[in-house]
Amino acid sequence: MTLLSFSSPLQPIVSTFFPDIHLWIKRDDLLHPSVSGNKFRKLKYNLMLAEERRPTLISMGGAWSNHLHALAHAAQLLDLNSIGLVRGLRPSSYVGQMPLNATLQDCQSAGMQLQFVSREDYRLLREDKNAWQRWVAKDHDNYLWLPEGGSNALAIKGVAELIEEIRLALNGLPDTIMLACGTGATLAGVLAGLGGQGRVIGIAAVSNADYLRQQVQQLLLEAGYPAYQNFDILLDFTHGGFAKTTPALLEFCAQFSHATQIPIEPVYTGKMLYALRDLCKTGRLAKGEQMVAIHTGGLQGLRGFQSFSADQ
Repeated sequence: MTLLSFSSPLQPIVSTFFPDIHLWIKRDDLLHPSVSGNKFRKLKYNLMLAEERRPTLISMGGAWSNHLHALAHAAQLLDLNSIGLVRGLRPSSYVGQMPLNATLQDCQSAGMQLQFVSREDYRLLREDKNAWQRWVAKDHDNYLWLPEGGSNALAIKGVAELIEEIRLALNGLPDTIMLACGTGATLAGVLAGLGGQGRVIGIAAVSNADYLRQQVQQLLLEAGYPAYQNFDILLDFTHGGFAKTTPALLEFCAQFSHATQIPIEPVYTGKMLYALRDLCKTGRLAKGEQMVAIHTGGLQGLRGFQSFSADQ
């Protein structure tokens, strides 16, 4: 169980980027070298269940998926088989198949079996909780399905533990916790851990994310928690959409990493911290507010974010 017993440091930040607030960054990027960030926490209890049953793990993700990358390495560490259903058909030509990108090479090297699915089939995997069964042998009890991003009820339980780590480090809770949002599971887990206290601000990393609020509350209910209301999701910091960037965002990420020596990527955490700077400089946060920003990892994606379209 050594893989599942890590916690991450809470690092104070003093920077002109974030004037007039007290800021700490929860360094979940340091949880594990290959199973990092929110993916680590979301996988924790799913992996504990898998250790008991010893199924083949199967999940879905895009060509640069942080989730599939983490799952492949976690499965390897626990000596479990894994299957990744990858969005988009693998490119091929008359001379044979094109090489995999760096993320998928890592997954394959860790022992994950990759199966490429059409975008239509990928949408079906999102919509039908049993659609994955068509991609495996008939004995479905020998598999453990994890939805996109690993976002299920057990994931909420794992993320919720982050709050006690913050409470112990600060001898209390901050006024606000801020994080990037993809599927909404990490935000739901933070709300579950807070139990209605404080407030949470999510920064949508994807466009047209109005659905995220309802999704967060649905995840809470499925995990046995109340549909907490003490959160907001800001939709205007996507910089054009998932894995899209702007020169201003890239410049900020470079400046922040240079000033703090904290590596960030422009897909999730970079957008979140960019938004936090904007909230500070436009006076939308209270003077002296205590803020914890969660670094959700995903640094492996730095190798391919310029190639992203709508993958995750």
